[in-house]
Amino acid sequence: MSAHPKSNTTGILLALGGGITLSMNDLAIKELSGSYALHQVILIRAFIGMALVLGVMAWSAGGLRQIRTRRIGAHAVRVSIVMVSNVTYFVGLSLMPLADAVAVAFIAPLFVTLMSAVLLREHVGPRRWAAVAVGLLGVIIMTRPGDGIIQPAAILVLISAFCYASSHMMTRRMRDTESAMTLNFYVQCGFILVSTSFGLFVGDGHLAQAPGSTWEFLFRPWHWPPVGDWWAFAATGLAVGIGGLMMSQAYRTTEAALVAPFEYVGMPMAIFWGVVVFGTWPDETAWAGIALICGAGLYTLWRETVRRKVEDVAAPSGDI
Repeated sequence: MSAHPKSNTTGILLALGGGITLSMNDLAIKELSGSYALHQVILIRAFIGMALVLGVMAWSAGGLRQIRTRRIGAHAVRVSIVMVSNVTYFVGLSLMPLADAVAVAFIAPLFVTLMSAVLLREHVGPRRWAAVAVGLLGVIIMTRPGDGIIQPAAILVLISAFCYASSHMMTRRMRDTESAMTLNFYVQCGFILVSTSFGLFVGDGHLAQAPGSTWEFLFRPWHWPPVGDWWAFAATGLAVGIGGLMMSQAYRTTEAALVAPFEYVGMPMAIFWGVVVFGTWPDETAWAGIALICGAGLYTLWRETVRRKVEDVAAPSGDI
């Protein structure tokens, strides 16, 4: 148990702020997914995010010395995981209603709870294990197997959620030597390197897919954005830069199982953006999946609160 309630409060507020900020990234990517190649969007986003990270570094106490690291291999692995998470999520997002995609992605905090027990040896009781199982049931519903075919877009988002949770586990393991700024800097470097390489090989559109196909968003040709679309590129760059820093700091300073459920603030934000911007409202199947996934996450949060209250007045006993 953490002995620093002030640190816990700060971590929770960072997770809430990061979740709200990152919802703007989902909105902007969804808006851009109908006209641009994913690697072009990620490249422009990464340049904006890098400028933000370097600016914050320059003004912070450690300065640009925070770029230095002795764990370049660990950064490379973490960046690779984050890249896979981004690509699978955004391809899935381009094919699904915004709220549906975000709902499936929100299995990630439950994956974090699971991994925090298995990899970080944090205490997770049987009731929270049950919550993980309920959340997974919600994901199964969101894949809509009753329609005769499992939705590939939902599977892609599920893969993204697993990678996202894995990246947070690496953040926890690297937090003693790497700052949030350092972690974010190398992620942006990875985005720029991979997106540029991808653009050089397929940016001419020779691998372009048919409209409506799963990988259409990934293999479109590049083209220069008109002025009217730059707000979306700016929004995704600023959102991922600011939101990424907030989330990295939250997971560096606070127990993963406590921080993770607060990311669910993104769910009402996704419903809001879906209705207001795209005119989409979750159907009955989607609502059932959303209820199970988010309900499991909120129950996990409630059990965590109960556990901490018990531990504040007595030594922990048993598995809760």
